[in-house]
Formats: sequence, C-alpha cells, structure tokens
Amino acid sequence: MFDILMYLFENYIHSEAEVMVDHDVLTDELTRAGFHQDEIYKALTWLEKLAALQDSESYAYVTRVARPSVRIYTAEEMQLLDTECRGFLTFLEQVNVLDFSTREMVIDRVMELDTQYFSIDDLKWVVLMVLFNVPGQESAYSQMEDLIFDEQEGPLH
Repeated sequence: MFDILMYLFENYIHSEAEVMVDHDVLTDELTRAGFHQDEIYKALTWLEKLAALQDSESYAYVTRVARPSVRIYTAEEMQLLDTECRGFLTFLEQVNVLDFSTREMVIDRVMELDTQYFSIDDLKWVVLMVLFNVPGQESAYSQMEDLIFDEQEGPLH
C-alpha cells in the first residue's frame, strides 16, 4: 500500500499534475502499473481519510487549543514508530515543521498503513503527504522538502 501512496504522491501530487483524476481511471492506471486491486483500494481509502482529518472535530479542537504538549506514545505506536522516528517527529516540532495537530495527523496516517516495517524515510514521506494536504502549511511543506532533498551526505563536521 505504501508503494502506491508513493507512486501517487510522486506522479500526481508532488509533480503538480492534475489532482482531480477520475477514481476508475486512477484505479486502472495503478492496476496497469502492477499494483493489486485490494492494495489500491487501501491506498485510496488512506488518502480519503487524510483529507477527512482536516474536517474532523478533533483536528478543529486541537487547532484551537494551541499550546505545547508532550506526546506519550501507545505501545502500538512505539512498535511501528521506533526511537529514531519518534525523535524525528520531536525534531520536526522543535523546528516548527510540525505543530501538535499536524503531528497527530502524521501519527494517525502512519498507524493506518498496512505494514509491519516502517522506516524514518517512510515517515518523511508521510509527513510530506500530510503537510501537502493541510491548508496553510505551505511553509512547513517547503521546509520538509528541504530537509528531505537537501540532506547532507556523511558527517556534518
């Protein structure tokens, strides 16, 4: 499913191609690209839920209550998000790429992925997808792009 999300993000969203594509046309294209029907359905549902998060009561509440918070992860979240991933989320909050509401959206979308293994690189792409879909987060999205695409090779000293 994550491969499909990456394919869609790179070919439609990130490339600024026409995003309003017919659901059946998109499904046919993904099938021709070699993806299985059930995985396509899961990926499209994942994207629909991402869009729905913006309109949810909990997102509206979290946005209104804008104060710093400390995130306590559940056992399930810690199983999927290792120490490196959780540290990266904290870092993104500290540099104002994520606020606590977008952090929660990221965690929600990660937990909905159908995967046993999840890397920090996967997390970076989920963060990009979330920020792209949240109005008013253009600056944060740009910062995240810079963090991903301008990564230094080797030690920083």
